[in-house]
Amino acid sequence: MQEKKSTTIKTQQLLVAVSVALFLIKIFAWHITSSVAILTDALESTVNVIAGFIGLYSIIISAKPKDKEHPYGHGKIEFISSAFEGILISVAGLIIIYEALNNIIHPHIIQKLDYGLILIAFSAGINFIVGYFCVKKGKKENSPILVAGGKHLISDTYSTIGLLIGLGLMLLTGYKWIDSIAAMIFAFIIIFTGYKIIRKAISGIMDEADNEIIEEVKEVLNKSREYNWIDVHNMRIINYAGFFHIDCHLTVPFYLTINEGHDILEKLSIILSKHFNERVEFFIHVDACQLYQCNICKVSECKSRKENFVQTIEWTTEKLISNNKHKI
Repeated sequence: MQEKKSTTIKTQQLLVAVSVALFLIKIFAWHITSSVAILTDALESTVNVIAGFIGLYSIIISAKPKDKEHPYGHGKIEFISSAFEGILISVAGLIIIYEALNNIIHPHIIQKLDYGLILIAFSAGINFIVGYFCVKKGKKENSPILVAGGKHLISDTYSTIGLLIGLGLMLLTGYKWIDSIAAMIFAFIIIFTGYKIIRKAISGIMDEADNEIIEEVKEVLNKSREYNWIDVHNMRIINYAGFFHIDCHLTVPFYLTINEGHDILEKLSIILSKHFNERVEFFIHVDACQLYQCNICKVSECKSRKENFVQTIEWTTEKLISNNKHKI
C-alpha cells in the first residue's frame, strides 16, 4: 500500500513540474501576442499549478498510515483536494469569460501570433501526454486526485486545440473578435469539466455507492463461489481514495461451529484481498441460514433440510446490496 502511494506521489510531482513549466511558456506566449485567448490558457494553467501543489500535499497526507484519530486512514483528503481543484477550474472558466467580454468591448492589439501559436501547440502536446499518463496511473492506483489532475490536463489540451483553431482562423481572416469568441466557447467547456470533477469528489466524500467496484466484487464472488456460501447480502463498500472498506453479511449453514465459520470468512477475505492487491479491509458478519433457503442451498449433507435443492441464485448487484437473505 505504501509503495503504491510512493509511486502516486512521484506521479503528482511530475504533474506539478510540468504544470509550472507550461504555465511559464503560456505566460510568455501571451506576453508576446497580447491575445486574450492565449491568456485564458495561461489562467487555466495557473489553476493547474495551484491544484497540483494542493494535490501533492493531499496525497502525502493520504499516504499516512491509520492512527487513533483516523481509524480508516487519511484517504478522504484526496476527495477534498479533488473538489477544490474542480472549484478552481470553474472559477478560471468564469474569469476567462469576463476577460473575453472585456476584450470585445476594449480590443487588444494582437501581434506575433504565429510564434504564440507554436508555443501553445507545443504546450498542448505536453499537456495531453502527461494528462493521459496521470489518468492511467490514477485509475491503476485508485487515486481520485491523480485522475482529476490528469483529466484537467487533457481537457486543457482540447480547449487549447480549439483556441488554436480559432486563432488560426483569426490569423487567416483578420477578424479580431474570433479571439474572444473562441475564448468564451472553451471557457464553458472548462467550467463543465470543473463541475464533473466536483461531482465525482462529492460522491466520494458522501460515500455514494460505487457501482463499478460493486460490479467488480460481484464478478469475483460469482467466479469463486463455494457451495456453503449460501448468500452474500447487505454489502456496503466505502472508498477511502483507493483503500476499500467492505461490509457485508455472509449466510452459511446454521450448524457450523465458530471455527468453521471463521475459516470460511478467512477464505473469502483472502480471495478479495488478492483481487484488490491488499487494498481492502473487511467487516463480514456471519448469518445462519433459514429453512426457506433450503431450495437454494447445495449443502447435501445437511440433516435438517426441509426442501430439495431447486436452483442457484445468481448474485447480482441488487441482491448483494439488499438487506435481505436470498430466496426463490
